[in-house]
Amino acid sequence: MSTIDQQFVEYIVKTLVNNPDKVQIDRTIDEKGVLLSLEVDPEDVGRIIGRRGATAQSIRTLLRALGTKNDARYNLKIVNNDDYEPATKADDAPVENATGETETEETVEADDAPVEEGSELAKKTRAELADLDDLDI
Repeated sequence: MSTIDQQFVEYIVKTLVNNPDKVQIDRTIDEKGVLLSLEVDPEDVGRIIGRRGATAQSIRTLLRALGTKNDARYNLKIVNNDDYEPATKADDAPVENATGETETEETVEADDAPVEEGSELAKKTRAELADLDDLDI
C-alpha cells in the first residue's frame, strides 16, 4: 500500500514521462527522514532530471512542502537503472591509417590534421581574432 508521499511523487512523475507504467517508487525510513527512491525507464531519466537538474529540484521542493505539512523530512533519490555498459576496446588494437599503415588506437587519437596555412578556415579565424583585438574592453 502506497502512502500519500509516494502517491504524490508518482502522480507528478507519471505526467512527465513517456512510459508511466515503468515508474516505481520505493520508500524507506531512517534517522535522516523518509527516502523515496524513484526508478523510471532509462529513456525517461533525462525528463525527470531536466536541464541542469531543474525538474528534479522542483519535485524535491514540492516534497519539502509536503514534508512541512506532515512534519517529515523527505529526500528524493533518482535511481539510474540503465544497464548501459560502455564498449570496451583494446588499447593495442591495430587500426589502418590513410596511407594503409597499421597504427595503434593511441596513435590515431594523437594525430591531428594540421591546418594548411592558406586554407579558408585559417583566414576566417585570423580575421575574427583581428576583429576581437580591435574591441576596447
